[in-house]
Amino acid sequence: MSCAGWKRKKIGELFDVQLGKMLNEKAKQGEQYPYLANFNVRWGSFDLSKLNKMYFSEKEKKKFSLRCGDLLMCEGGEIGRCAVWNKTNQSIYYQKALHRLRPLNHDIESLFVYYFMEHIASKGELSKIVGESSIAHLTREKLLHLLVPTPPCNEQKMIVRNLSTWDQAIEKAERLIAVKEKRFTWLLNKLINEGNDNRDWRKVQLGDLAVIQKGQQLNVDDMIDAGKYYALNGGMEPSGFTNNWNTHENTITISEGGNSCGFVNFNIQKFWCGGHCYVLNNVHSDVEKKYLYFFLKLHEQLLMSLRVGSGLPNIQKKDLQKFPVLFPSLIDQKKIAGILDNVWQEIDILKKQLEAYRKQKRGLMQKLLTGQWRVKINTDDD
Repeated sequence: MSCAGWKRKKIGELFDVQLGKMLNEKAKQGEQYPYLANFNVRWGSFDLSKLNKMYFSEKEKKKFSLRCGDLLMCEGGEIGRCAVWNKTNQSIYYQKALHRLRPLNHDIESLFVYYFMEHIASKGELSKIVGESSIAHLTREKLLHLLVPTPPCNEQKMIVRNLSTWDQAIEKAERLIAVKEKRFTWLLNKLINEGNDNRDWRKVQLGDLAVIQKGQQLNVDDMIDAGKYYALNGGMEPSGFTNNWNTHENTITISEGGNSCGFVNFNIQKFWCGGHCYVLNNVHSDVEKKYLYFFLKLHEQLLMSLRVGSGLPNIQKKDLQKFPVLFPSLIDQKKIAGILDNVWQEIDILKKQLEAYRKQKRGLMQKLLTGQWRVKINTDDD
């Protein structure tokens, strides 16, 4: 799409691009200093909780030091993932797994290019740039030739300002979710783990509280893109949809194998339980389902420890049936479940809000970064 005042320029025309220092155990000139590795670079931010160190000579310090406004981009792993370094009071360097992009002039905003990279990454276009490979790398040569839309600089700034507003809302929602999840974990331990110390709680095997049944593998031909019921083959997320169901609503499932082995889920609607999940049916009348769910959720790590076998370990039904469950009176179960469920529902609402923010931001990037929507220019920006 052609937009008045917009051009398409190569990264090499806009930035000085340089890979970081290669790790070399033999090269020990100078002193050791902290450096940024691939794992330190997130989308739009840096994780500085763990910084590795290596030797940098005085010459290398000048070459590989970062300046405020530099864009750091991952060469491998999640290719293209990047963030703008904005610290002026911290000396830090970077390794070879990262490209450093430094603007050649004031005609380009590093943050504008960051948003452009995030946009094309979300659409899967970066994989087309690097080509098919078992280990994808965004080489310097390919990066230099990557075309970027470049509106006038004041328009870039306004686009960045608009998109950063959504980033702030997303970051605020993420922080709030983290606080709520921390409180939920505290309550979970307080009400269930610590609660049984001073009460007459019963200890019963899981198989005595519910009928544990393994799901049934769904034929791929029976899967549809969208439908009335979702199919849960394993883990926490639906693996597809179907017009059939083999479980009722408000049912607890436990993942039987794979990376999600031992994960517990509470399904509020009818669904198809696949062959890699156990479903708990006919829960005893003395047990509140939500309490049992929260108890098992608290003990997911113990459930995971039940795995046996090599290659793709799984949980055997006989071991799951013997899993010990502690529970108080039904009245106390309902009270505990009610408190925990209120916090859990708050977290769920916040997560849906967060996903809505992310979706809205993706839509806005599509419009603003392609020129479909033009922003009102602030004449005070230059």
